[in-house]
Amino acid sequence: MDALRTNRPTLDALRHLPVSDVIALPAEHLALLQTDARETLDAAKRMQDWIEAAIALRYEQRALGARAAAGKDTGTVRFQDGAVEIAVDLPKRVEWDQARLAALSEQIRAGGEDPGQYVETTFKVSERAYTAWPDRIRLAFEPARTVRTGRQTFKLTLKPEGV
Repeated sequence: MDALRTNRPTLDALRHLPVSDVIALPAEHLALLQTDARETLDAAKRMQDWIEAAIALRYEQRALGARAAAGKDTGTVRFQDGAVEIAVDLPKRVEWDQARLAALSEQIRAGGEDPGQYVETTFKVSERAYTAWPDRIRLAFEPARTVRTGRQTFKLTLKPEGV
């Protein structure tokens, strides 16, 4: 296995190879290169997360102040730190109480109107139930499942000198 690691191209060298040369590499080399690429990507993501966390710690209080001054609970605020403009976005993720919406829909229907004019019908699955299901059931539902998070992001932009 050590011979495979030393006799194969590096990720850096791979960038300059035509795809026909990459296709011709031994399967073992491709597997090792794929692992290297994943590890490099994972390391870069960890570094990015570390830098983003440091930026968030540095600017979180200023973002709160800017958001309060703008009278905003969510959305984007901007402020300066020397020659750097910081844009801080806090996305809004709205969730509705499904049971209350169902009750309101019934009231609208009882009043002779179409609740479809006001609400959309949705299906939901409890995350706790989902993780407790047998694999065969969970796998059937997996294509219908999307996980979303809302996270504050910071974008730093260097301003040209003299601006």
